[in-house]
Order: sequence, then structure tokens, then C-alpha cells
Amino acid sequence: MDSRTKRRLSPGQLDDLARRALGTGVGAIEELTDGFANAVWRLELDDGRAVVLKLAPPPQLKQLSYERNLLRTEAAALELAGQAGVPVPRLLRAGFDDPVLGGDYLVLEALDGVPWNRAQPADQDALRRQLGGLLAALHSVTGPTFGYPHAGITGSTWREAYLAMVGALLDDTERYPTPLPRPADEIRAVIEAASPVLDEVAEPRLVHFDVWPGNVFLDLSGTPRIQAVIDHERAFWGDPLAELITPTIFGELTEDDPLLAGYREVRPLELSPVRLDLYRAYLYLILLVENGPRQYPEDDYAPLRDLATASLVKALDQL
Repeated sequence: MDSRTKRRLSPGQLDDLARRALGTGVGAIEELTDGFANAVWRLELDDGRAVVLKLAPPPQLKQLSYERNLLRTEAAALELAGQAGVPVPRLLRAGFDDPVLGGDYLVLEALDGVPWNRAQPADQDALRRQLGGLLAALHSVTGPTFGYPHAGITGSTWREAYLAMVGALLDDTERYPTPLPRPADEIRAVIEAASPVLDEVAEPRLVHFDVWPGNVFLDLSGTPRIQAVIDHERAFWGDPLAELITPTIFGELTEDDPLLAGYREVRPLELSPVRLDLYRAYLYLILLVENGPRQYPEDDYAPLRDLATASLVKALDQL
């Protein structure tokens, strides 16, 4: 989707960046438009390699509070996820505070698979089961604190961090006036009243929090399998249960979901309806508030906004 946060580079600028980052020029260029925040291109290099370049918005462009240093979050999460056995694209180069363009960029190996949202493999249940196991492997990674360290939004407990995350997002609505279905103070009060249940979470674990089908690549060359999980930029340290929101976005998680079966083959997991609704509320708030700095085209954004609004109301009512 088009967004004001996506930077525009000329072919010459992309070629220059590739030469500085990888020592070779660019032959062919394709912009990848599925993402929402960063500008992304697939580059065919002169040495025969295919790579993906992700470029952060310019540093002077204001974003949401949790979006500070998104690509630094992604670089760190990619390394940790790969070490845990989760298939991810190989990070070839990370450039932070680039002296020519300004801002951060990542260069990743290009994948030859197909995003799950563009494929209809026969055995969806088997793939969801496999995805559940990979998410459980990701959650074996523990960290020193809860929240978003690279954005400076953290807490010594999961409840403290989660409330800081929600609070930062609601505070962002003062910089970016956002139509919400209820006043921000009322939303904050509902969430705070339900938050004691978060004290059940004692250890910060790595959570991707954006595992919708477009961020899961499939290898369809034989028996369908998951090739890689991509776009770790929204990752935080928190409750593994939060991970189950995006694979079931705008829907409900049921005990017979193959995703849960695959997860439980690797790690135990008990569902908590209140915690799930807290994480749904947080995700749907993100989808509404992020339009402030990004300014999506109205026709493209309206269906997502309507779904997020209705889903946020439902989550708040259940809380």
C-alpha cells in the first residue's frame, strides 16, 4: 500500500547504494508494494544475485512512538530468530544512519517462494501446523526486558511494558488526530482495568507480532512448506500468546486450530481470553493510529479501517 513514509529513490540512487553496500551495481529494479511503512525493492544485481532492499523513512519524518528504529529491531530479531531455527531471509548488510541517504537500510537475500496470501495450497491445515511449531521455536528466545528496547518503550514487568506500549500509541493520537470508536481516555481505562491478568507472564520472549499470511513465504516446488517468515520489524519482548493474533486477524482463535496443535508439539500454551482481547485491542489500535503519519490512500485504507474499528469495539466490549 502506498504511504507517505515510503521513500522514493531513483534508479541511480539505488545503484549507488548497492555499490556502497555490496560492491556491485543494479541491473533490474522492482518495487515491492505489499508493505505499509518502509520502502522495499527487489534488485537484480550485476553479479547475478537477487536481493531485497528495505529503506526506512527519513529520520526527520515523524512516526509512531513504537516505530523508532524499526529496521534495527528487525535486524536484531532476524539474527535471533535464525539462531532459534526459524527460517528467515539471510541478512546481507545492515546500514544504520547511512551518510548519503540518511536513515537506516537492510539488504536481505531475495526469496524464490510465494507469499501465503497469494497462494492456495491444498493442505492449509498442515501449513498452519508447521507455522505453529515455528512460532513456538521463536518463543524459545528470551530477552532482558519487556517491550520495545530499540524504541525506548519498556517495562520491568509485562503489565508495565504493555501499558506503556498502549499509552504511547494513545499519546500518538494527540500528534496525529485519529478517529477512534471511543475516547482515548475511555480506551485507556478499559485496558488498564483488565491489565492485572498480564502479571501471569513472567518472562520476556521474542514475539514477531506481524505473522499475517503476506509475511509467510511458501515453497511450492514439492510438498508445500514454509520457506521463511519475513518482516520482523514490529517484534517486541513479551507474551507468546500475543503472537496468535495476527495469524487469526479479524477472527477468533479456536482450540481446534492446527496452529495451536503445531505450537503445542514444541511448547505448552494455555489460552487466556482476556489476554487475547488485550492484544487484539493493541493491534487494532495500531491499524487505526498508524494512518496518521502514513496517510494511506482513502480508497485503499477504508476497508482496513472499518474492519479494525469494528474489531476494536468488539475487543473492548469483551474486556
